[in-house]
Amino acid sequence: MKRILLPTDFSDNSFEAIRYALLVFKEVECTFYLLNTYTPPVYSPEYVLFSPGQIGLGDIFRENSISQLEKLKSRLEKQYPNQKHKIVIRSALNSLLNEILETTESQNIDLVIMGTKGATGAKEILFGTNTVHVIKKSKCPVVAIPPHFEYVPPKEILFPTDYEVSYEKKKLTLLLEIVEHHKSTVHAMHVSTGYGLSDEQKKNRKQLEQLLGGKGLFYEVPNNEIIAAVNDFQAKANVNLLVMIQNKHTFLERLFIEPIIKKIGFHVNVPFMVVPQV
Repeated sequence: MKRILLPTDFSDNSFEAIRYALLVFKEVECTFYLLNTYTPPVYSPEYVLFSPGQIGLGDIFRENSISQLEKLKSRLEKQYPNQKHKIVIRSALNSLLNEILETTESQNIDLVIMGTKGATGAKEILFGTNTVHVIKKSKCPVVAIPPHFEYVPPKEILFPTDYEVSYEKKKLTLLLEIVEHHKSTVHAMHVSTGYGLSDEQKKNRKQLEQLLGGKGLFYEVPNNEIIAAVNDFQAKANVNLLVMIQNKHTFLERLFIEPIIKKIGFHVNVPFMVVPQV
Protein backbone atom coordinates (compact mmCIF):
# COMPACT_ATOMS: atom_id res chain seq x y z
CA MET A 1 0.00 0.00 0.00
CA LYS A 2 1.35 3.40 -0.99
CA ARG A 3 1.50 6.11 1.67
CA ILE A 4 1.16 9.56 0.12
CA LEU A 5 1.36 12.89 1.94
CA LEU A 6 -0.83 15.72 0.63
CA PRO A 7 -0.10 19.10 2.27
CA THR A 8 -2.94 21.59 1.90
CA ASP A 9 -3.55 25.24 2.71
CA PHE A 10 -7.07 24.86 1.25
CA SER A 11 -6.10 26.89 -1.83
CA ASP A 12 -7.23 25.91 -5.33
CA ASN A 13 -3.67 24.92 -6.22
CA SER A 14 -3.41 22.51 -3.27
CA PHE A 15 -6.77 20.98 -4.25
CA GLU A 16 -5.46 20.46 -7.80
CA ALA A 17 -2.46 18.63 -6.32
CA ILE A 18 -4.69 16.38 -4.21
CA ARG A 19 -6.94 15.65 -7.17
CA TYR A 20 -3.88 14.72 -9.23
CA ALA A 21 -2.76 12.27 -6.56
CA LEU A 22 -6.16 10.57 -6.37
CA LEU A 23 -6.36 10.18 -10.15
CA VAL A 24 -2.77 9.13 -10.88
CA PHE A 25 -3.00 6.42 -8.23
CA LYS A 26 -6.65 5.50 -8.75
CA GLU A 27 -5.75 1.85 -9.45
CA VAL A 28 -3.34 1.60 -6.51
CA GLU A 29 -4.11 0.86 -2.87
CA CYS A 30 -3.13 4.04 -1.05
CA THR A 31 -3.40 5.83 2.25
CA PHE A 32 -3.50 9.57 1.67
CA TYR A 33 -2.55 11.88 4.53
CA LEU A 34 -4.21 15.29 4.22
CA LEU A 35 -1.89 17.62 6.14
CA ASN A 36 -2.58 21.16 7.28
CA THR A 37 -0.23 23.10 9.53
CA TYR A 38 -1.12 26.22 11.45
CA THR A 39 0.64 28.79 13.60
CA PRO A 40 -0.95 31.55 15.69
CA PRO A 41 -0.45 35.04 14.22
CA VAL A 42 1.54 35.97 17.32
CA TYR A 43 3.45 33.53 19.44
CA SER A 44 2.85 34.79 22.97
CA PRO A 45 4.92 33.24 25.79
CA GLU A 46 1.69 31.95 27.31
CA TYR A 47 0.77 30.17 24.09
CA VAL A 48 4.14 28.44 23.97
CA LEU A 49 4.36 27.57 27.68
CA PHE A 50 0.78 26.47 28.22
CA SER A 51 -1.89 24.92 26.08
CA PRO A 52 -4.19 27.54 24.54
CA GLY A 53 -7.09 26.13 26.57
CA GLN A 54 -5.31 26.90 29.84
CA ILE A 55 -5.10 30.59 29.03
CA GLY A 56 -8.70 30.82 27.94
CA LEU A 57 -8.17 31.09 24.20
CA GLY A 58 -9.47 27.69 23.20
CA ASP A 59 -7.55 26.18 20.35
CA ILE A 60 -9.30 28.15 17.64
CA PHE A 61 -6.51 27.55 15.17
CA ARG A 62 -6.53 23.79 15.62
CA GLU A 63 -10.33 23.61 15.53
CA ASN A 64 -10.45 25.61 12.33
CA SER A 65 -7.74 23.47 10.74
CA ILE A 66 -9.46 20.19 11.66
CA SER A 67 -12.85 21.49 10.56
CA GLN A 68 -11.55 22.44 7.12
CA LEU A 69 -9.68 19.14 6.80
CA GLU A 70 -12.83 17.18 7.60
CA LYS A 71 -14.81 19.17 5.00
CA LEU A 72 -12.11 18.55 2.43
CA LYS A 73 -11.99 14.83 3.22
CA SER A 74 -15.77 14.59 2.86
CA ARG A 75 -15.68 16.43 -0.46
CA LEU A 76 -12.95 14.15 -1.83
CA GLU A 77 -14.72 10.98 -0.75
CA LYS A 78 -17.90 12.13 -2.49
CA GLN A 79 -16.23 13.37 -5.69
CA TYR A 80 -13.64 10.60 -6.02
CA PRO A 81 -15.01 7.47 -4.32
CA ASN A 82 -12.49 4.65 -4.42
CA GLN A 83 -12.42 1.50 -2.28
CA LYS A 84 -8.67 1.27 -2.76
CA HIS A 85 -8.15 4.66 -1.12
CA LYS A 86 -8.12 5.64 2.53
CA ILE A 87 -7.92 9.30 3.57
CA VAL A 88 -6.48 10.33 6.94
CA ILE A 89 -6.40 13.92 8.21
CA ARG A 90 -3.48 15.44 10.10
CA SER A 91 -3.44 18.88 11.73
CA ALA A 92 -0.32 20.23 13.40
CA LEU A 93 0.98 23.32 15.16
CA ASN A 94 4.24 23.43 13.24
CA SER A 95 5.94 24.90 10.20
CA LEU A 96 4.94 23.15 6.99
CA LEU A 97 8.48 22.02 6.18
CA ASN A 98 9.16 20.55 9.63
CA GLU A 99 5.82 18.77 9.73
CA ILE A 100 6.32 17.28 6.27
CA LEU A 101 9.79 16.01 7.22
CA GLU A 102 8.55 14.61 10.53
CA THR A 103 5.45 12.97 9.02
CA THR A 104 7.47 11.52 6.14
CA GLU A 105 9.67 9.74 8.66
CA SER A 106 7.06 8.74 11.27
CA GLN A 107 4.52 7.43 8.73
CA ASN A 108 7.00 5.95 6.24
CA ILE A 109 5.68 8.20 3.47
CA ASP A 110 6.49 7.10 -0.10
CA LEU A 111 5.65 10.34 -1.88
CA VAL A 112 4.72 13.99 -1.23
CA ILE A 113 2.41 15.70 -3.72
CA MET A 114 1.84 19.42 -3.28
CA GLY A 115 0.98 22.61 -5.15
CA THR A 116 3.72 24.94 -6.33
CA LYS A 117 1.96 28.02 -5.02
CA GLY A 118 0.13 28.90 -1.85
CA ALA A 119 -3.13 30.79 -1.64
CA THR A 120 -1.30 34.02 -2.53
CA GLY A 121 1.31 32.70 -4.99
CA ALA A 122 3.07 35.29 -7.14
CA LYS A 123 2.96 34.47 -10.84
CA GLU A 124 6.55 35.42 -11.56
CA ILE A 125 7.97 32.92 -9.06
CA LEU A 126 8.72 29.41 -10.36
CA PHE A 127 7.95 27.65 -7.08
CA GLY A 128 6.69 28.94 -3.77
CA THR A 129 9.19 29.03 -0.91
CA ASN A 130 7.60 26.06 0.85
CA THR A 131 7.82 23.90 -2.26
CA VAL A 132 11.50 24.73 -2.81
CA HIS A 133 12.37 23.89 0.82
CA VAL A 134 10.45 20.62 0.72
CA ILE A 135 12.12 19.55 -2.55
CA LYS A 136 15.55 20.33 -1.14
CA LYS A 137 15.05 18.63 2.23
CA SER A 138 12.72 15.71 1.53
CA LYS A 139 14.10 12.18 1.70
CA CYS A 140 11.29 10.84 -0.46
CA PRO A 141 10.14 11.92 -3.94
CA VAL A 142 8.13 15.13 -4.24
CA VAL A 143 5.69 15.99 -7.03
CA ALA A 144 4.91 19.71 -7.46
CA ILE A 145 1.69 20.55 -9.30
CA PRO A 146 1.50 23.88 -11.17
CA PRO A 147 -1.56 26.12 -10.79
CA HIS A 148 -4.53 25.53 -13.12
CA PHE A 149 -3.24 22.13 -14.21
CA GLU A 150 -6.01 20.10 -15.81
CA TYR A 151 -5.42 16.44 -15.07
CA VAL A 152 -4.12 14.27 -17.89
CA PRO A 153 -2.58 10.81 -17.34
CA PRO A 154 1.25 10.88 -17.28
CA LYS A 155 1.69 9.09 -20.60
CA GLU A 156 4.68 11.11 -21.83
CA ILE A 157 7.38 11.62 -19.19
CA LEU A 158 10.42 13.85 -19.72
CA PHE A 159 13.50 12.84 -17.72
CA PRO A 160 16.48 15.24 -18.16
CA THR A 161 19.66 13.63 -16.82
CA ASP A 162 23.45 13.91 -16.99
CA TYR A 163 24.05 10.19 -16.21
CA GLU A 164 26.15 11.30 -13.23
CA VAL A 165 24.15 9.19 -10.78
CA SER A 166 23.44 5.47 -10.61
CA TYR A 167 19.86 4.41 -11.20
CA GLU A 168 19.05 1.83 -8.57
CA LYS A 169 15.58 0.35 -8.97
CA LYS A 170 14.69 1.36 -5.39
CA LYS A 171 15.36 5.02 -6.15
CA LEU A 172 13.10 5.01 -9.21
CA THR A 173 10.41 2.66 -7.88
CA LEU A 174 7.64 5.28 -7.99
CA LEU A 175 8.52 6.41 -11.49
CA LEU A 176 8.60 2.82 -12.73
CA GLU A 177 5.23 2.10 -11.12
CA ILE A 178 3.67 5.17 -12.77
CA VAL A 179 5.13 4.03 -16.10
CA GLU A 180 3.66 0.56 -15.62
CA HIS A 181 0.19 1.72 -14.50
CA HIS A 182 -0.18 4.33 -17.23
CA LYS A 183 1.74 2.56 -20.02
CA SER A 184 3.97 5.62 -20.20
CA THR A 185 6.97 6.45 -22.36
CA VAL A 186 10.02 7.99 -20.67
CA HIS A 187 11.99 10.48 -22.77
CA ALA A 188 15.48 10.48 -21.24
CA MET A 189 17.17 13.73 -22.25
CA HIS A 190 20.93 13.74 -21.73
CA VAL A 191 22.44 17.15 -21.05
CA SER A 192 25.65 16.95 -23.03
CA THR A 193 28.75 18.96 -22.06
CA GLY A 194 30.31 18.49 -25.50
CA TYR A 195 32.54 15.64 -24.36
CA GLY A 196 31.94 11.93 -24.71
CA LEU A 197 30.43 9.93 -21.87
CA SER A 198 32.82 8.68 -19.20
CA ASP A 199 32.89 4.98 -18.35
CA GLU A 200 30.80 5.73 -15.27
CA GLN A 201 28.22 7.64 -17.30
CA LYS A 202 28.03 4.82 -19.85
CA LYS A 203 27.47 2.36 -17.04
CA ASN A 204 24.70 4.54 -15.55
CA ARG A 205 23.01 5.02 -18.92
CA LYS A 206 22.99 1.27 -19.51
CA GLN A 207 21.49 0.78 -16.06
CA LEU A 208 18.73 3.28 -16.89
CA GLU A 209 18.08 1.61 -20.25
CA GLN A 210 17.68 -1.76 -18.53
CA LEU A 211 15.30 -0.33 -15.92
CA LEU A 212 13.10 1.35 -18.50
CA GLY A 213 13.18 -1.56 -20.94
CA GLY A 214 11.15 -0.75 -24.02
CA LYS A 215 9.54 2.24 -22.29
CA GLY A 216 12.55 4.55 -22.72
CA LEU A 217 13.63 6.83 -25.57
CA PHE A 218 17.00 8.60 -25.37
CA TYR A 219 18.06 12.07 -26.61
CA GLU A 220 21.11 14.37 -26.53
CA VAL A 221 20.95 18.16 -25.98
CA PRO A 222 23.78 20.69 -25.43
CA ASN A 223 24.35 21.77 -21.82
CA ASN A 224 24.07 25.50 -22.54
CA GLU A 225 20.62 25.02 -24.01
CA ILE A 226 19.07 22.75 -21.39
CA ILE A 227 16.33 25.11 -20.21
CA ALA A 228 15.30 26.03 -23.75
CA ALA A 229 15.50 22.34 -24.69
CA VAL A 230 13.22 21.29 -21.83
CA ASN A 231 10.74 24.05 -22.66
CA ASP A 232 10.83 23.13 -26.34
CA PHE A 233 10.47 19.41 -25.70
CA GLN A 234 7.51 19.98 -23.38
CA ALA A 235 5.76 21.91 -26.14
CA LYS A 236 6.58 19.54 -29.02
CA ALA A 237 6.16 16.17 -27.33
CA ASN A 238 3.13 17.08 -25.22
CA VAL A 239 4.92 16.03 -22.03
CA ASN A 240 2.62 15.23 -19.08
CA LEU A 241 5.21 14.81 -16.31
CA LEU A 242 8.71 16.17 -15.77
CA VAL A 243 11.05 14.06 -13.60
CA MET A 244 14.52 14.86 -12.28
CA ILE A 245 16.90 13.40 -9.73
CA GLN A 246 18.08 15.87 -7.11
CA ASN A 247 21.77 15.96 -7.87
CA LYS A 248 24.29 18.72 -7.22
CA HIS A 249 25.69 18.31 -10.73
CA THR A 250 22.41 18.95 -12.51
CA PHE A 251 20.84 22.24 -13.45
CA LEU A 252 18.03 21.51 -10.99
CA GLU A 253 20.01 23.26 -8.24
CA ARG A 254 20.36 26.32 -10.44
CA LEU A 255 16.62 26.58 -10.87
CA PHE A 256 16.31 27.70 -7.27
CA ILE A 257 19.33 29.96 -6.88
CA GLU A 258 20.01 31.73 -10.18
CA PRO A 259 17.98 34.90 -10.92
CA ILE A 260 18.79 34.34 -14.61
CA ILE A 261 16.27 31.50 -14.63
CA LYS A 262 13.46 34.02 -14.32
CA LYS A 263 14.81 35.89 -17.34
CA ILE A 264 15.20 32.77 -19.45
CA GLY A 265 11.74 31.66 -18.45
CA PHE A 266 11.83 28.06 -17.30
CA HIS A 267 8.25 27.00 -17.81
CA VAL A 268 6.87 24.22 -15.67
CA ASN A 269 3.31 23.78 -16.79
CA VAL A 270 3.14 20.09 -15.99
CA PRO A 271 3.63 18.16 -12.73
CA PHE A 272 7.29 18.07 -11.72
CA MET A 273 8.66 15.08 -9.77
CA VAL A 274 11.98 15.41 -7.96
CA VAL A 275 13.63 12.22 -6.74
CA PRO A 276 16.11 12.71 -3.86
CA GLN A 277 19.69 11.58 -4.28
CA VAL A 278 19.90 9.36 -1.19
